[in-house]
Amino acid sequence: MAKIQRNGALFSKSVFTTGEVAELCNLSQQTIIRCFDNGRLKGFRVPGSRFRRIPRDEVIRFMREHNIPLDGLEAGKTRVLVVDDDPAIVEMLVELLERDGRFEVQTAATGFDAGLKTREFLPDVIVLDYMLPDINGNAVCRSIRSDESLRDVKIIVVSGVINRDDVQKLFEAGADDFLQKPFSIEQLVNRITELVSARSSRTT
Repeated sequence: MAKIQRNGALFSKSVFTTGEVAELCNLSQQTIIRCFDNGRLKGFRVPGSRFRRIPRDEVIRFMREHNIPLDGLEAGKTRVLVVDDDPAIVEMLVELLERDGRFEVQTAATGFDAGLKTREFLPDVIVLDYMLPDINGNAVCRSIRSDESLRDVKIIVVSGVINRDDVQKLFEAGADDFLQKPFSIEQLVNRITELVSARSSRTT
């Protein structure tokens, strides 16, 4: 049980120690250190020390290359529903979020579809474009907040054409966060993980 709980904590990390990688790979720490030192496992040293650190994407690459199960990194993925009617934006967000390895992603292109997918997929977080073909973000937020079974779903609204008053109305309608377009994938990932972590800390 202790190891399962430990791997659950490792799941959300973006950079790992050699000991953590050893645990995930079920290998000895010395083996991981040797792989790091001979370049088979890429990473960096902490400035001013001998400590080695390995980025998440490199850990995943190494595990796949050596046919090591990704159970410790894939269990408990954060479910994200991307709602946007721009196919290019949707494709980009899905690709970048899935490449991260911590997220299971589904999509919707309209407010109506967003409502259906939310009830089917039960996402942890919805990334919601403010302007949709059928309704705006306020209506989607109110619809989700009216359903008691969806009270734990977090909503991040994104938009490039919205004024400050409208942003305030979004929060009043039930949005948890707002991101102004254009934004970086790092910003989005940070907001998603912060919201999920805050929710988890309140329920434990």
